[in-house]
Amino acid sequence: MTKPKISLNNTLFVAILVLMIIPTTRQFIQIQVHRGLALLSPSIEKPNNRKIITNYNWQLQNSTGQPFNFRQAENKIVLVSFWATWCPPCIAELPSMQQLYETYKDKIEFVFISNEKIETINAFMAKNNYSFKVYTPLEKSSINTFEINSIPRTFLINQKGEVVIDKNGAANWNSETVNKIINGLLEL
Repeated sequence: MTKPKISLNNTLFVAILVLMIIPTTRQFIQIQVHRGLALLSPSIEKPNNRKIITNYNWQLQNSTGQPFNFRQAENKIVLVSFWATWCPPCIAELPSMQQLYETYKDKIEFVFISNEKIETINAFMAKNNYSFKVYTPLEKSSINTFEINSIPRTFLINQKGEVVIDKNGAANWNSETVNKIINGLLEL
């Protein structure tokens, strides 16, 4: 009988498995993996395949409890992102979202939506120095317009209500591709 060979690859594999079992390191590893995956830009929907948002009448509230009707985003370029503070792919893409927000906050509407408690969201935002506005839905049924089955799920909607980007999972939102699309929409 031969003795099993211990290689560097086997050792690394076992070490990663052990770290994934430990709750305090699991999320960190998942975030790092998704950051690697989020280096890619989201893909653009072909014009003839774009869904059109017709229901803008749904109620949200911001982090201070003030109401916001999504109708205020109608006829504007709007980025809608569904996410959560506990979601590793969401956490992985948020730095690029913050960068995109800093570039376009005065030019397009950003609507970040989470179902979590406002206190949880505010603590997360403060801890990470994020400055974009986050909303919680007041009416869960009206958000069904977007058919959210998993998070993160992000949509870039043009002035006509067409979904230009529909991305499930983490992505690089401050990429050259996304910036070019937004700049093109701003010129219309």
